Amino acid sequence: MINQVDKGRIFHLSCISLIVTAMTFAIRAGILGDLGREFALSSQELGWINSMAFLGFPLAMIVGGSIYNLLGAKRLISMAFVCHLLGLVLTITAGGFWGLLISTFCIGFANGSVEAGCNPLIAEMHPDNKTIMLNKFHVWFPGGIVIGALISNLMTSLGLDWQLQVGVIIIPTIIYGFLLLNCPFPECNKQQHSTLNNIKSLLSPLYLLLLLCISLTATTELGTQQWIESILGSTGASPMLILALITGVMAVGRFYAGALVHRLSPVGTLFFSAIISAIGIYSMSIATGSMVYLAAVLFAIGVTYFWPTVLGCVAEYTPQTGAIGLSVAGGVGMFAVSMWNPIIGGWIDSAKENAAQIHTLPDQIDLLAGQTVLGHLVIFPCSLIAIFAGLYFIIRKNQVLKPASGNA
Repeated sequence: MINQVDKGRIFHLSCISLIVTAMTFAIRAGILGDLGREFALSSQELGWINSMAFLGFPLAMIVGGSIYNLLGAKRLISMAFVCHLLGLVLTITAGGFWGLLISTFCIGFANGSVEAGCNPLIAEMHPDNKTIMLNKFHVWFPGGIVIGALISNLMTSLGLDWQLQVGVIIIPTIIYGFLLLNCPFPECNKQQHSTLNNIKSLLSPLYLLLLLCISLTATTELGTQQWIESILGSTGASPMLILALITGVMAVGRFYAGALVHRLSPVGTLFFSAIISAIGIYSMSIATGSMVYLAAVLFAIGVTYFWPTVLGCVAEYTPQTGAIGLSVAGGVGMFAVSMWNPIIGGWIDSAKENAAQIHTLPDQIDLLAGQTVLGHLVIFPCSLIAIFAGLYFIIRKNQVLKPASGNA
């Protein structure tokens, strides 16, 4: 099925494209306050702008997954390059709400195209280690967020404009675009990849349950991180350093995911991750000062394995869904975040209004509002604890649902 190609080179190219994806998340989180002040936007309006990244993402993944068997991974990643470059330029030149809305959608579409092309490609190149290699690939989502968060924090401290921060992302974009030019990709046997059969398999109960899981895990992870400045900006800790700390822990954890996944199984790993995530978010809701960093580490440990391990479960437990199964799963996860973003923004606005009735100091108002919103967000990992516990026993009971690669 896979022709002789340089798997290492393809993997590195894929990782750089994911770094670009991650940097767009990190730097957007870092400049959110600047955008609100410059264009006089409310938190809810900023939520709608944020939601475009998470809306473009699932649309690209669903479209990309549907045409993956026809076009192949290289064309999908090339489409990501074009959309990344276009979206970044449009963001820099945006004049207000609508300009930011459109440019953010383009970037979200590019991010989804990266995942639509790379996830099934990596799973196919490593059929005996799908979950482990997807975790290693997704090291560079938190890794890229660390890079983006540190750059954003440094440039902000130097008083540099948000447009320059966005412009920095163009550099790795050009790099992965250049690498695409002369990089041969695997050729898949199209007779073994029937999109119609893949689509029929999407209706299996296990697959539908995994869609619910990824919608909740994605919101737990990204719904919290995208609002990190607004939620934790008045705790006495640096929001961008917290983001860098969280994603740094995630990058290390994903790189060494193999031993944990082998020992606990993919679903067992997810179950314990949900418990730690709930503890982490609750801890952040009551912590101030330096204790926020400790709570953030707990949160990071919890969400580390969510995204790649749920995708690994899709690839291993429902392999008949193929590339479109992975793409739809990722799309559903990001779509869920896009729908929750305006709601989270509304929670922040409402919490600030309520806090203003108790306190008059802005810092106290922002602190109380952030703690209130985190109290709402803890509901997501608490729900996942019950779901993953049930999924674990379902898979253990039904031997037919063992992973195709035997990693569990």
